[in-house]
Amino acid sequence: MGKLFDMDSPVMRFLNRVGDLMILNLLMIICCIPIITAGAAFTAQHYVLLKIVRDEEGYLVRGFFKSFKANFRQATLIWLLMLLVVVIYIGDVWIFNYSGLTFPKPLIIAVVAVAILLVMIAVYVFPVLARFENSIKNTLKNAMLLAFANLPRTILMIVCYILPFVAGYFSTFALLFVFLFGFSAPAYAAAWIYSGIFKKLEPETEEAASDLDFSLKIDEETKEIDG
Repeated sequence: MGKLFDMDSPVMRFLNRVGDLMILNLLMIICCIPIITAGAAFTAQHYVLLKIVRDEEGYLVRGFFKSFKANFRQATLIWLLMLLVVVIYIGDVWIFNYSGLTFPKPLIIAVVAVAILLVMIAVYVFPVLARFENSIKNTLKNAMLLAFANLPRTILMIVCYILPFVAGYFSTFALLFVFLFGFSAPAYAAAWIYSGIFKKLEPETEEAASDLDFSLKIDEETKEIDG
């Protein structure tokens, strides 16, 4: 029984992970309240989760705010751009549904296709920003390339993000899960998926940079881990 509660036992590791995800989710809720800071929060979350998935974790809160500060400018600009696109699409949906006008099907299909493309890019853009140093243009470009190059995994990541909220819609009990883990748990599952994708780019950074405009972000903490 004593070994069951050892810090290295599977039970304690599981409980520690649950605690980490709860703390991370609370940080996300707090940092997303101003709305404008949400992009930096998403980036910081993926910075921490990638380390957790790879057993490179250090101080969760300190690591979160380290990435939050380091990527604030780029993450905020990308986030504001995403918000602008969302507002435009909400306007498009309103016009399609309530304007009383009839729109050609090819136009509607094109709008839906672009929306799907943007969702695919969105699931990669903040993880890419958290892990790789690049311009905003190339970060968005690389996110799109990864989304198409790994389409089955991209779809799986989208499902991971949507599933808790679908469950919350149909179950009151699931709303508690959404409150406690709604940000962190789907992103944690996604990190398990994209970690392997990123690994393929990391060992040969110069080749990756020339082919896909990737440039590995090396900070002091990563240097210590990578030796």
